[in-house]
Amino acid sequence: MIKIFYFSGTGNSFWSAKKIGQGVGGDYELINIGDEAQKSEIIVEADAVVFVFPSYAYGLPIIVRRFAKSAVFKTSYLAAFVTFGTSPGGTLGALRRILKKKGIEKMYFGRIPAVENYLAIFGTQKEKKQKRRVSMQEKATEEAVRAVIEKRENKVCTCRVFSAFISRLFSLGVKIFYKSYRVGAHCTGCGVCEKICPVSAIAMKDGKPLFSNKCEHCQGCIDICPLRAIQFGRVKFGSPGYRHPDVTIAELSKTET
Repeated sequence: MIKIFYFSGTGNSFWSAKKIGQGVGGDYELINIGDEAQKSEIIVEADAVVFVFPSYAYGLPIIVRRFAKSAVFKTSYLAAFVTFGTSPGGTLGALRRILKKKGIEKMYFGRIPAVENYLAIFGTQKEKKQKRRVSMQEKATEEAVRAVIEKRENKVCTCRVFSAFISRLFSLGVKIFYKSYRVGAHCTGCGVCEKICPVSAIAMKDGKPLFSNKCEHCQGCIDICPLRAIQFGRVKFGSPGYRHPDVTIAELSKTET
């Protein structure tokens, strides 16, 4: 049994996680880190463990860091893949610092380029660039499948001072960013944002989404809202969003996956 843990807001990491599971063959289980990390005790027992998650400001998403630190891994092999739009920075090195204390015999770390989806800074990428990045993701994911099948091993640099600094600043910001989300009057209360939130940070109240401090700032709610009714920073109401073209809302919904 291979257990594949993913964290995904707009489907990039979920898509690669699913393709890795299908590609390696045999029994596999897709598990949302957002759910798993909130358990009081996390014991992961498997023939092999795979992580797939995005880089946030050159570092680990808070929920991924918490999961990696809290979990007890009963496996001899672990592979971790970071999806990224601009640069993964020191993300994999930060994860390796945590995992090397876990007693795992063999580890592999890989990068998977994907569409940049942090709209608050980069906006929505042009269609041509999105298609090129999706193609790059497909090829890198195929290589990830081969790496897992062959149980490759490697090491990554664990000392990236600039990346660690930027990641730390972002993590501090995440603790208050949820207060800056705004919901437009044209919101119909469909509840899609609540269903796709990977960490259950959104609850519907009086027909409108209410954001909590559990928010990881994945921006999935902004990107996937059917009416573009959620605003943050430069992302205005009606701004075009992004969802991986081969991932459905049902797949991202916590009631379906």
